[in-house]
Amino acid sequence: MHYRNGRVAENGDRVVRLNGDKIEVFGVLHGAQPGNNFCNGNIAPVQQIQEYACLCDCLHIDDLAKLIKDAGLDKRPEGL
Repeated sequence: MHYRNGRVAENGDRVVRLNGDKIEVFGVLHGAQPGNNFCNGNIAPVQQIQEYACLCDCLHIDDLAKLIKDAGLDKRPEGL
């Protein structure tokens, strides 16, 4: 099991699901089974009721989307 950028996927990983250069879901991967990179597993959404913001440690979501697009990760790899 591998993510879009080739990194090995493991249940318990914190992940984001992309749609082009947009982040659709942030959460924890669970229920994924080895041998499949498609429709494999579930994401348990992570949502805190309130979380502090130290702005020097934060990115605007549009800037993160641009980084994703600039790195070429906004599209699935060829053949997948």
